[in-house]
Amino acid sequence: MALKAVYDAAAPAKLNLFLHIVGRRDDGYHLLQSVFALVDWADTIHFEVRDDSRVARHDLGLPLPADDLCLRAARALQQHAGVAAGVDISIDKQLPSGAGMGGGSSDAATTLLVLNRLWRVDWPRERLAAIALSLGADVPFFVGGRNAWVEGIGERLTPIELPDMVFAVVKPPASIETQALFHSPLVRRDTAAARISGFAAGEESGIGRGFGRNDLQDAAVAQCAEVGLALGWLDERFGNSRMTGSGSAVFARIDGQPVRLSGLPAGWTGRCCRSLPQHPLAGW
Repeated sequence: MALKAVYDAAAPAKLNLFLHIVGRRDDGYHLLQSVFALVDWADTIHFEVRDDSRVARHDLGLPLPADDLCLRAARALQQHAGVAAGVDISIDKQLPSGAGMGGGSSDAATTLLVLNRLWRVDWPRERLAAIALSLGADVPFFVGGRNAWVEGIGERLTPIELPDMVFAVVKPPASIETQALFHSPLVRRDTAAARISGFAAGEESGIGRGFGRNDLQDAAVAQCAEVGLALGWLDERFGNSRMTGSGSAVFARIDGQPVRLSGLPAGWTGRCCRSLPQHPLAGW
């Protein structure tokens, strides 16, 4: 049965359980290894199909950039699939920006997945992934819908099973300039390549039990002192901490049930998250 032309969908965040830089391509792009884990901290996006071809976005919270990935994703699918209809997209933005949690990329992926149905394009996920990669290196992961071992510049994904996990995630208000971060002399670019089997056999959690690191973390702390403060805040309370991605959010693996994060410094954002076995739209 076809979906109605109005739909609400989640756009969940991800955490990099580790992030290694194992080399660099001739064009300057860094070669990465990471595990991306979906978590239940999410934006909510409302879609309403239009009879005309207009694609419009409406912000339900803080204003987003005028031409964000969500709009670009909708227009790209519309153009590639020859869709005559349009859409009104309303975003309830809950994920902090500049966090390294893939918020914009996740919004774009959810847009592709939902409009593929609502516009009755009905392309397979692999075809959507080609559009996703043109929008950004993290977008194909969210389109894929599974926790993944990630390689290359982020485009090589191997689905993996992860245990149920609980994380405390905090983000200070400061942001990190990504380009400057990757050019920092403090970034190690020759980490030995790891194997999926080593990750799975050595560390069930992949964080806080000794597996890997984030090769951008030292440079981030040097560039943004608040990242170091956030790492210390979590480590003091939970005994482990790590930066996720190339943003200023940090996280800790915690045992037991989610807890309320009390005593956050003024201006910080934080919450406890559960890992997800798959994307909420994985069945699409």
